[in-house]
Amino acid sequence: MFVACSSLCFSKQPLEMALRRMAEMEFFKADLAIQEDGGHLKPSEVADHFEAALHRIRNGPSLTLSGFLVDFGTLDSRDPVFRKRYDAVRRFAKALTVAVITIPAAPLGTPFDDEVKRLTNLSSLAMREGLVLSVQTDRATLTADPCAALALCQSVPGLGLTFDPSHYIGTAHAEKDVDALYPHVENVLLRDTGKDPQTSFQVRIGQGQIEYGRVVNLLERAKYDRALTVAVYDNLESSFETEVEVRKLKLLLESQL
Repeated sequence: MFVACSSLCFSKQPLEMALRRMAEMEFFKADLAIQEDGGHLKPSEVADHFEAALHRIRNGPSLTLSGFLVDFGTLDSRDPVFRKRYDAVRRFAKALTVAVITIPAAPLGTPFDDEVKRLTNLSSLAMREGLVLSVQTDRATLTADPCAALALCQSVPGLGLTFDPSHYIGTAHAEKDVDALYPHVENVLLRDTGKDPQTSFQVRIGQGQIEYGRVVNLLERAKYDRALTVAVYDNLESSFETEVEVRKLKLLLESQL
């Protein structure tokens, strides 16, 4: 395992400045957000200006990219524009030797079988190129229920999870159901979260409910060997300087390894 930093920790800064800031903080790995509604890099830019997008990353600081956090916006996966952009993101991953591409699962209320069909197609395309498709655990999607998240992984060949434990804090889900997800984890997003995620989804490190040591131990048992990604996002409401918390969490996670 190693510690990485999400580019969303610096989403208010231009991409080049965000990458430089991570390097200055002595991160060697970065998880890159490629989001159609984001301010750094968009799937449409990767598809329409592939070489220029590649140039922006390769000419930046000497950071290794550990994963992509991708959001195609409102595009339906059956739309030819979606397919063009998904193909481009996969080529982009291969060019930058990134193995894991994370996308959102379908919103709550989506029929489970429909999501299995969608993800089976997308995961198959990823596997053809030696990539891993992963869906993020998120309380606004089907993965809000850890049992549903597990069922997706069991139903879709090659599908992994990008595990964000903050989304299970303050819920009624049994600990054993969340623990059952660890063998399927392909990326981890970490911050600290209070007892009531509705009002304290992101708090100062050490003031919330995330048990980092326990998370690391369970990952080790599952033989996880990828990133522990610092995900203290500067676009979330916070009464503190996020960069300070990014640094604190980096040091804390490094002490666990």
